[in-house]
Amino acid sequence: MRILVTGGAGFIGSHVAEAYVEAGHEVVIVDDLSHGRKEHVPRSARLYIMDIQDKGLGQVFDKHRPELVNHHAAQVNVRESVKDPINDARVNILGSLNILKLSIEAGVKKFIFASTGGAIYGNQEYFPADENHPTRPLSPYGIAKLTVEKYLYFSQKTHGLSCLALRYSNVYGPRQDPYGEGGVIAIFSERMWHNKPVIINGSGEQTRDFVYVQDVARANLLALDRDISGEINIATGKEVSVNKIFQVIREITASNVDNNHGPAKPGENFRSVLDINRARKELNWKPEVALEQGIKLTAQFFRRM
Repeated sequence: MRILVTGGAGFIGSHVAEAYVEAGHEVVIVDDLSHGRKEHVPRSARLYIMDIQDKGLGQVFDKHRPELVNHHAAQVNVRESVKDPINDARVNILGSLNILKLSIEAGVKKFIFASTGGAIYGNQEYFPADENHPTRPLSPYGIAKLTVEKYLYFSQKTHGLSCLALRYSNVYGPRQDPYGEGGVIAIFSERMWHNKPVIINGSGEQTRDFVYVQDVARANLLALDRDISGEINIATGKEVSVNKIFQVIREITASNVDNNHGPAKPGENFRSVLDINRARKELNWKPEVALEQGIKLTAQFFRRM
């Protein structure tokens, strides 16, 4: 299958592109390298260094005629979206609309969108949240992802483009940026290996549903052959506190770093955990990497940096 992956040099997108290449698919990647890295691109994949709003992007579609588009390119920082919602909307809404428009014009058969479960549901009314949970996002990032999901529905109903939104929980693993504000496991791992101070935002009792990146890539691979659309949570169904994550990483790294606490950040949920029954039934998917195993693999990656 001919597949175009936006954001395919980035953290999650590169793992997805790698899974597609290893399965024998022809992969083309579009990434502006604002966060992605060339060395993360699979060797057999063709890389175009372009923004997803680039006017020349249509030529990539014309040349390669992708049968499927996997859209991971995004402004991914929740806190940055709170600081600059206009830029977040420009990238995550208008950029996504450009990719959708080109996909429809090129006759793409299926569109897979990297959405969010962690940010889209807002303060949860019940735990874990399934796909029917009310969507009341607390950040512009979550609002943008929800908006694009509505455009996916429009594109399927009006133009016949099969659209699937994978609502990720908190994805972690090798290649994640350890220097940004998001990605607590990557940040803690890198800092503890180098005995740098660690700041926990708020009490640390806030919980997240952490899913390993290769499990996420496998969900994207399974989605290729399933005739399903709509929204599917990709998570573990288990919530873990940030304080617990700190303790596990400190044990793995044998670090003496203390857990200093700073103020809670605006736009972030206190508790987040997702129901994965639809993923089990319709994708035949479930997470395979246990949290402590995934943290060890992630920590080992950052030890080599």
